[in-house]
Amino acid sequence: MRDPLVLAAMRAVPREQFVPDDLKEQAYQDSPLPIGAKQTISQPYIVAFMVEALALRGGEKVLEVGAGSGYAAAVLGEIASEVFTIERIGQLAEKAAANLAAAGILNVHVRHADGTEGWAEEAPFDAILVSAGAPDVPKSLMRQLRIGGHMVVPVGTDFRAQELVRITRVDDSEFEREDLADVRFVPLIGKEGWEGEEEWETRSPRVVQSRPAVSVSLPSLIAKHGETFVKHLDADLDALLARIGEARVVLIGEASHGTSEFYAMRARITQELIERKGFNIVAAEADWPDAARIDHYVRHRDVPPSEWTAFARFPTWMWRNEETRVFVDWLHNRNATSPSDERAAFYGLDLYSLYTSVRAVIEYLETVDPELAEVARQRYGCLTPWEADPASYGRAALRGDYRKCEQDVAHMLVELLRKRQDYTPKDGERFMDATQNAQLVVNAEQYYRVMYYGSRASWNLRDSHMFDTLRNVMAFHGPQSKAVVWAHNSHVGNAAATEMGRRGEHNIGQLCRQHFGDESYHIGFGTNAGTVAAASFWDGPMQVMRVRPAHAQSYERLFHMTNSPGLLLPLRGKQGAELAELHDKLTRPRLERAIGVIYRPDSELSSHYFEAVLPHQFHEYIWIDHTCAVKPFDVAELEGLPDTYPFGL
Repeated sequence: MRDPLVLAAMRAVPREQFVPDDLKEQAYQDSPLPIGAKQTISQPYIVAFMVEALALRGGEKVLEVGAGSGYAAAVLGEIASEVFTIERIGQLAEKAAANLAAAGILNVHVRHADGTEGWAEEAPFDAILVSAGAPDVPKSLMRQLRIGGHMVVPVGTDFRAQELVRITRVDDSEFEREDLADVRFVPLIGKEGWEGEEEWETRSPRVVQSRPAVSVSLPSLIAKHGETFVKHLDADLDALLARIGEARVVLIGEASHGTSEFYAMRARITQELIERKGFNIVAAEADWPDAARIDHYVRHRDVPPSEWTAFARFPTWMWRNEETRVFVDWLHNRNATSPSDERAAFYGLDLYSLYTSVRAVIEYLETVDPELAEVARQRYGCLTPWEADPASYGRAALRGDYRKCEQDVAHMLVELLRKRQDYTPKDGERFMDATQNAQLVVNAEQYYRVMYYGSRASWNLRDSHMFDTLRNVMAFHGPQSKAVVWAHNSHVGNAAATEMGRRGEHNIGQLCRQHFGDESYHIGFGTNAGTVAAASFWDGPMQVMRVRPAHAQSYERLFHMTNSPGLLLPLRGKQGAELAELHDKLTRPRLERAIGVIYRPDSELSSHYFEAVLPHQFHEYIWIDHTCAVKPFDVAELEGLPDTYPFGL
């Protein structure tokens, strides 16, 4: 939290005044506390978070719905000139009024009523804060919001998947909605909310047993149907390739962003798909401009060497490692003997390269249309102040301290697309690259505005961008194109088969299933223990960390109990009938581990495990019991290689 008004208000309000006497010692713990009548006082952080989202400047007239014990209203009262707060439960309304009076806060007015209908006689309000979860944004509250004002309200039908949204009234009839964060609140009961407590849709929380019972027979069943191997590079892939069949898209995952065996096995499968099944695209969870450096090299394209270092941002080890380098060198050599139109390409699907993509668009236009290049400089100039820290742009734009660049970057993309007929005949590859960079800028601008609040919307926007990019490059290469996708398990599996789906998140794997159907094949990886390359915090240094043995309630523990050093387990296909028993037993939800670029062993259960149904998540699961960290390399190791080498300066 950075807003000085909010921080000052949080310091000024004595939180202990608003909690029951027996909980006063816990008043400043960052957690919700019960206040009676099945209601809670929100944790300090979420109160500050929501108040900051209102973007108050001081002196406003504010409505709060859901007074509870009066704490949030007291915080609002430290900033606003007047606060009107409504509580539907009589005893809480009385308690809130008493607490506020005892704290000496005199500019907050409390009413016992249905908060979903607002406080019409005091409207309009400069800001509205709703402290309970609604099935939709109440229309009465929208009407009582002043033009230019903000309303912050949790919305959702699942108590584990509410979205905190911000509504901005643009004019009499137009409202803008921004998704801010995943939250969990008690239900908003009332005429324009839920009818009663019993209507509130709930699901049982994840159950983690202190002494779980582990199946003894299931590991044997896995071993019986799995195709075992000792060394991952010696595994027989013929049966896997047969199961992949005529799929056009094969998505190959990884259970961490820093495990050597996952990278090497994925590369080996990809080589077989290119050589034996005619796959001609590799699309990785990497930034588009950085991956373009690899593409230029492996396809022997006549492109001048770049003056910047590819894959230089955190986490550098994710692609600047020996395992990736071995594959890139193989693809470079393989393509050398193929006609140019039959060479396999390498693309990046991700959207973090905001400013590198801006420069790529301008550099392209300078060679084909200098006048439009100047227009691009002006339009993209809106983003220039934030190049060192794009996330700060998102915060400034959301708080109203800086204008949004959304229209500028969108207009630039439209102007570029209008030139398609003029530019494509000259060099279709370069035009496709430029338009993809321009599209990336549009999506990245939105992403950095959304990700400031850590919302599911940022995840969905990112994976939708990756899916759209995949479709674009496949369309560019024609109807016979075939693509291999390299990304984390959490991206390539079916999100609907995990707790991600319950949170309202989707991913590229789910989108590929919906679009390509049986023409997509999804492969996941897992391990029990070993080492991994990861950081302890974002932008932190890479460490080689020891991976803890798998949790007793996880899929990984079941596979570890097979005593197989490695195996491939098919989860669909012609073997479906004989795999029915195994499939049924694996369909019971279990924990699954996901290690990204950050690994926190001390809080592994809460930080890295999620619920999943493995047979619905993947078509194939590759198990490697003991794994090691990827091997990053230094630029100094590349001395003597050509200037076009993608991992050089």
